[in-house]
Amino acid sequence: MVATGLDILLRNTEGIRNRNIGLIVNQTSVTSELKYSWNILKENGLHIKRIFSPEHGLFATEQDQISVTYQPELDCEVVSLYGESAESLLPDKALLDNLDLILFDIQDVGSRYYTYINTLALFMEAVSGRDIEIVVLDRPNPLGGSIIEGPMLDPAFSSFVGIFPILVRHGMTAGELAHLYRDFKKIDINLSVIAMEGWSRSMLFPETGLPWIPPSPNMPTFSTAEVYPGMCLFEGLNVSEGRGTTTPFQLSGAPFIKPGELAEHCGGYGLQGVLFRPVWFKPTFHKFCGEVIGGIWLQVTDHSLFRSFATGVAMTAALKELYPEHLQFLKSVYEFNDTIPAFDLLAGNSHIRNLILNGCDTGSIVASWQSEEAEFAGIKQGFHLYD
Repeated sequence: MVATGLDILLRNTEGIRNRNIGLIVNQTSVTSELKYSWNILKENGLHIKRIFSPEHGLFATEQDQISVTYQPELDCEVVSLYGESAESLLPDKALLDNLDLILFDIQDVGSRYYTYINTLALFMEAVSGRDIEIVVLDRPNPLGGSIIEGPMLDPAFSSFVGIFPILVRHGMTAGELAHLYRDFKKIDINLSVIAMEGWSRSMLFPETGLPWIPPSPNMPTFSTAEVYPGMCLFEGLNVSEGRGTTTPFQLSGAPFIKPGELAEHCGGYGLQGVLFRPVWFKPTFHKFCGEVIGGIWLQVTDHSLFRSFATGVAMTAALKELYPEHLQFLKSVYEFNDTIPAFDLLAGNSHIRNLILNGCDTGSIVASWQSEEAEFAGIKQGFHLYD
């Protein structure tokens, strides 16, 4: 079984026994015996002064884009890094004054959109130039470290769902990303990573031997994480991404969709490693709450061939081709941004949306980011901590 950075730290905590420690954690910060880090670290005699929780809260009690107001009562202060404004994403400087060590330990899901790594990036900037050390307790990338996919982030489309200059499916761990971001932004911080033992880049999460703890309310399984890099794009459409069901992102749909028709159309694209099963479902909250709607269930048949982002883009193109009078790209406020459509923030550019709107051949759209994948493959190797 893979040993996480937390488990390795706990083998010898003498070096940080007299430090004033802040934690950036949520419910995924557990030992191999499923003990929460904040409890076991205190049992080891460490001084946990403050906990900073990311989007969704310490125990992922809140849905996406909902301000975190409830914090459980613990033996130390718990501070949310996700409130009602973009300013809430940064820690108040006064909360850093009595800290000299920050431990980051949250399970990521391997997609640029997922906000926990962006919380880490913003925190790194907040402590730049201060006498505070940041240590990342590394955890597996559930999607492995070999397959990468999607376009690079255009800096003009930076947001809380896109801070790192990386692909959508980046194939890196949080520790590797921290090193990349420090170098990219030239951040003046004392950064180190406690690497895992037993993890290799070819591993998907089920091969790690670790238990899957849902890192957020709509990430219940590894299968969800696998389709997420593509299906999260549907957050920018007037189409349900399956929130309000027990299988979010694997399910998608809308009242105007004819399931059989859409499944056949998507199947005609020749995408490998995936089947499109026509379904009907009823979301219990979020888009189309209480309505029976038609849609698709994504069934991954080959992990090595499946390309989630390409699938999400192809499905969006199919919706535009079949239902041009119904499909909409949403323009409401998304992750504190009210000027750029959510689809573009997620894609990291407006190019893909414009190609879809202009009826460009789907194969050409999918091929449009291949040169960026090749470029990033070379960049990321310089930050690899694992073979």
